[in-house]
Amino acid sequence: MTVSRGRTAVCVTALATTRAVYQALRTRAPGTSARWRRSNYAGRTVDLYAGPATALGAAAGAVLAGSSSAARTAPAAALVVLAAGACGAYDDAAGADDPRRGFRAHLGALRRGQVTGGAVKLLGIGAASLGAAALLKERPVDRLPAAVVVAGAAHCVNLLDVRPGRAGLGVLALAAPGLLRRGPAGAFAAVPVGAAAAVVLDDLGERTMLGDAGAHALGAALGVAAVVGNGRAGLAVHALGVIAATAYGDRTSRSATGPATASRSHPHSPA
Repeated sequence: MTVSRGRTAVCVTALATTRAVYQALRTRAPGTSARWRRSNYAGRTVDLYAGPATALGAAAGAVLAGSSSAARTAPAAALVVLAAGACGAYDDAAGADDPRRGFRAHLGALRRGQVTGGAVKLLGIGAASLGAAALLKERPVDRLPAAVVVAGAAHCVNLLDVRPGRAGLGVLALAAPGLLRRGPAGAFAAVPVGAAAAVVLDDLGERTMLGDAGAHALGAALGVAAVVGNGRAGLAVHALGVIAATAYGDRTSRSATGPATASRSHPHSPA
């Protein structure tokens, strides 16, 4: 019973925090209204409030989920979620008009001395995932695959965010089975479930979008849940899965043309 209440408390915390931040931003967001408005795949104007809301909600849920685990678990989970959200938010603001797609394009620009939003996400989320993995896993051999899972999950969820509600529903579908698990695995699975559930109806209704900030934060939370809930063999399977999905998505993003296949937050690039 205690474990069940823990999952419920984590889910409610993530949901309530996400919803509170979302409503606060709708009431009074910092900066100009143009900063928070984007045109989605259908040309309708939506807001980006769901992005920072889900990042903060997932971080709050991660703190509670890790409160009964090792002392370093909660800060590791919360910080990687916030870092993923911050890197995504940077790309939402600075990379909206960047036509470059895929890792190769962004790394090529970096070699020429151009720091793109995609490069910031690739390096920033990668570094944050390595740091989190070092805190979440005691054995060095487990840390690299753990980092791959967290960073890869963040990127994969972002690749789903090309239609209203698709990323949120994908996160709910992938995380929900983890709620059946006991201990920290179940508690951490409740983090992305609560945060995604808080805004998925508004996303489906084309009132808001997760953007890169929300998609990457939810993906990082999903990755943390997988890392916490799996040993070495499970980590290897998850790492191979996200690598395959990332490679496929990167190839698809580079070959995609037109708004129908482009990211909703970046009409020209889901990278």
